[in-house]
Amino acid sequence: MDDTDRRILAQLQKDGRLTVTELAERIGLSISPCHRRVRALEQSGAIRGYRAELDPAALGLKFSTLVFITLRDGDRRAVEAFEQAVAEVPQVLQAQRLFGDPDYLLHVVTRDLPAFRLLYDEHLSALPGVQRLTSTLVMKEVVVDRPLPLLAR
Repeated sequence: MDDTDRRILAQLQKDGRLTVTELAERIGLSISPCHRRVRALEQSGAIRGYRAELDPAALGLKFSTLVFITLRDGDRRAVEAFEQAVAEVPQVLQAQRLFGDPDYLLHVVTRDLPAFRLLYDEHLSALPGVQRLTSTLVMKEVVVDRPLPLLAR
């Protein structure tokens, strides 16, 4: 990956809807080489896809929580069962496995506190292998979906 690829990625992180013509113009490259580079970045996996960025509050999802989960057992089967099950919960926007205790951090959004309580009681606490759940409310989002830093190697 060279500086031109990094400039392409930086522009696409800002606006994934750019046409190849617009992108080529912004980075100072002709259309054909720009298109080839974008395809190569897609094929290499550097670009995983394109999507719309939605505002949860505008969609009625105004309650955001972080849920810390500790599993009873840390063996492979328990971890796989938990991860498979948590991936099926649509309100979980992000799930991260951590070193140490707790084992997982989930970012969860719901409509409001009663909806979160229902999700917590009926789904999160029923996930396989859960020993302990701890949650905290998100007061304010300070940094959201920041573009990845594109540092030279």
